Amino acid sequence: MTEKSFEDLPAGDQHLQEKLISGEDIYGGIFLHMKRDKVSLPDGQEAVREYLTHPGAVAIVALLNDGRVLLERQYRYPIAKTCIEIPAGKLDSEEDHLSCAKRELEEETGYTAKKWSYIRRIHPVISYSTELIDIYLAEDLVPGKSKLDDEEFLDVFAAPLDQLIAWVEEGEITDVKTTISAYWLDRYRRGLVKPQPIE
Repeated sequence: MTEKSFEDLPAGDQHLQEKLISGEDIYGGIFLHMKRDKVSLPDGQEAVREYLTHPGAVAIVALLNDGRVLLERQYRYPIAKTCIEIPAGKLDSEEDHLSCAKRELEEETGYTAKKWSYIRRIHPVISYSTELIDIYLAEDLVPGKSKLDDEEFLDVFAAPLDQLIAWVEEGEITDVKTTISAYWLDRYRRGLVKPQPIE
């Protein structure tokens, strides 16, 4: 059997959309909120969708002048594992995304950047969360002193891109934003993609 190509699919997405019938808040936490909605399916049947609302976040691919990538090691309680990640953090209420990226980079690593570019937006858990992460490229870094939050503990270090990709391939890095950024950075290094410069 030959599967259809993308061009063979119906135009638009009306035949796939689910429509809200009613909704309720199940849980309200510090910044995560859980909701339960009743929806109408494309075939007219009804279903329940539970999901978390999230304020959104940013992540930063920070390149040192020698080409190494700035990374962090941080313990992630939900998976009981110390993870290697690129710097990142959640948006404050009504915060501009680039301003958040600049703030998080400086707070977590002490570095500021003279050159910023936008890479892309990702949705890391589309099945049960509204979370989005905007990823930025930070270059021409200037070292400084970090200002970690009271409940934040992490190691900051730098590694070559080849090492970063090896950790992804070996399964040492499983964090989605870092994995996507590593492959993007490899394509950027080979001249296959470009970030969007920010004035």
